[in-house]
Amino acid sequence: MRTLLNRYRWAAWGDINAFFGLTLDNVAVLLILTTAISSTVAWGEQAAGRHAFSPDFVMTHMVPGTAIGVLVGDLVYTWMAFRLARKTGNRTVTAMPLGLDTPSTFGMAFLVLLPALQQAASPDNPLTQGESGPAMRFAWHVGMVVLLMIAGIKVVLAPLGNQVRKLIPRAGLLGSLAAIALALISFLPLVNDGVASVPLIGMVVLSVVLLTLVAHQRLPFGIPGALAAFAVGLAIHGVGSWLDWLTGARVVPRLEMPEGHSLNVLSFWPFGAENMAWWGQVWAEALGRLPVALPFALATVVGGIDCTESAAAAGDEFDTGHVLWTEAMASLVAGLLGGVIQTTPYIGHPAYKKMGGRAGYTLAAGLFIGLAGVLGWFVVLEAIPRGALYPILIFVGLEITAVSFQATSPRHHPALALAIMPALAAMALLCIKSVFGPFAPQGASEENLLVLQTLRCLSNGFLLTSLLWASALAMMIDGRTRMAAVFMLVAAAMAFCGMIHSPLPDEQVGLPWDVLAKMPEGMREAVACQTPWHWTAAYLLSAALLGVLGLAGKGRVSAEQPGKMA
Repeated sequence: MRTLLNRYRWAAWGDINAFFGLTLDNVAVLLILTTAISSTVAWGEQAAGRHAFSPDFVMTHMVPGTAIGVLVGDLVYTWMAFRLARKTGNRTVTAMPLGLDTPSTFGMAFLVLLPALQQAASPDNPLTQGESGPAMRFAWHVGMVVLLMIAGIKVVLAPLGNQVRKLIPRAGLLGSLAAIALALISFLPLVNDGVASVPLIGMVVLSVVLLTLVAHQRLPFGIPGALAAFAVGLAIHGVGSWLDWLTGARVVPRLEMPEGHSLNVLSFWPFGAENMAWWGQVWAEALGRLPVALPFALATVVGGIDCTESAAAAGDEFDTGHVLWTEAMASLVAGLLGGVIQTTPYIGHPAYKKMGGRAGYTLAAGLFIGLAGVLGWFVVLEAIPRGALYPILIFVGLEITAVSFQATSPRHHPALALAIMPALAAMALLCIKSVFGPFAPQGASEENLLVLQTLRCLSNGFLLTSLLWASALAMMIDGRTRMAAVFMLVAAAMAFCGMIHSPLPDEQVGLPWDVLAKMPEGMREAVACQTPWHWTAAYLLSAALLGVLGLAGKGRVSAEQPGKMA
């Protein structure tokens, strides 16, 4: 009798293309994490409130555990492909792809790790005294605990995925993803030392990415689009560097060759000699980031269900519960080993199946990423020109946004558009902070301070705000006004405890009286009419009004905008 290996064609030529596609996606995510939170500037020379991790710390502490999470998840998904092939007798089963979640990478970088580092870098911090080593370790532990919180939420929600989908409208769940995809994943790589700042590399590579990955034009010899774009970027940078050396003219940015990292087998083990006071403060800081953790956990659970459904449509019916449990466990393993980015199944299963991929590509990608992370091979990320990889992130953002609109009823598209608005405030605030730092510019007028404070209130907890606003509007469109009022009540509760619209910098949460006591003196006038009391009252009044109108209208949809009741 033939063995399973003889029956199931688990490796095929298509696995090569699929391997490069999946691997480059993960490498791009690790690159954006590294460049977003690290700096080669010495700690003592970094401006107050704008501290960054050292590249060595990121590579030796955060990346290994993160990579091991990918290894664990991809190995399990590979085994699931073998099991499905044995169960169904299908010799062409394509494994579910798993990798690092791009939206939450931006969230962890800008909404968790960097804000926690600024808190720890203060000389007044009793745990760190503002010293670089303890401050970076503290912020790393905060990121690790936030990832454990995300994994815990996913473990709880894994068996309830379908109930979550019924409770929260698709426009709400996908709206928060579209928000961060368009405003952060696509826009920030466009401007931050990536595409527009180095157009000779970035725009050319972006053109190849758009042609192959968006327009789906096939390249000669079946060369993967992502690999071709990356190779073009490297080639242009190499020629530009040679012309720079030959002529002395600046053609492309100069890159410093990376130094070796002092990585050993246990260098990324997160549990050391820290005491209970240390971990108590870490957990307190991490719990304050719950507005970041909750939407990302919800999104990946629902996204995992969607990925399973798309795989079934392509002919591979995986068990939904097992897919969700695997991504939750992989994130949990990553967090326990010091990782800071959650794993998630990728939506591209049908594309990988069309490439001819089987189970070999997930096995190879998982082993490569896991070994590279543990052995320190990702040090080469520091020598990769940003313009060669960042266009892939722009594609990811565009794809997430497009899929969000395609998977949502056209009548709910206004809700998706509304969900993006709080993310635009977060994007604007990030740009302002990158220029002026986290504090208000010196000599700013009252009008400017009001604009800055309004952006801060909109951006703090913007993922939850996007979810709630889009869900409420989707309910209104469907004539379910009273359900829209329920979402407004939830928003009121979250505004009261500071999970959304907190006026404090860096997503700090707290009850209204505590928040107002912490407000800097110079910002009190700017926040006078947008305190947590005001936001809570606004949502309560909105809920009351919607409730009354819902009773009066009995859920009818206006004849001017006909629609089907949900």
